[in-house]
Amino acid sequence: MKQDLRVSVELKQGVTATLQGTLLTVKGPKTRVSRDFMHPKVKVVIEGGKITLSASKATKKEKTMIGSFESHIINMVQGVTAPYVYKLKVCSGHFPITVTVSGQELIIKNFLGESVPRKIQFPSAVSIKVSGAEITVESADKELAGQTAAKIENVCRITGRDIRIFQDGCYIISKAGEAV
Repeated sequence: MKQDLRVSVELKQGVTATLQGTLLTVKGPKTRVSRDFMHPKVKVVIEGGKITLSASKATKKEKTMIGSFESHIINMVQGVTAPYVYKLKVCSGHFPITVTVSGQELIIKNFLGESVPRKIQFPSAVSIKVSGAEITVESADKELAGQTAAKIENVCRITGRDIRIFQDGCYIISKAGEAV
């Protein structure tokens, strides 16, 4: 059964939103996050201190899309007030691993005794700090922070060896404030 559907997301104090076509930009006290919300049957409207998502005669697909859009907008509003923080732990049982940040590049040296360092490029909206055996990934965009942490974990993936013995690598220990 098709029905009209309207969902609103409240903006926190100090947070503003602008809409240019289908590009929604949410600005907070420290930063801003933009995302394109393009769907032919879902309309995004800013009314006062709310962002309203609506679809007339919404089918199951439109309801699902509105739910996804709502989650993205909530993450954007939370991200501009307090950044998302992912923590990774550097584990090295066989060879001492050295992790450094140079500009927009993370460099992992001496991983399993390899002479060629492993490198990761990360976007400018993400900041990475290395302190001892802990890597901190921070961003206002939850997806960018999560993808960067996953890239770091994935670049240290071991193939062709017994993972019960070779447990070296970088592992996510905290996702956006929640322990893993």
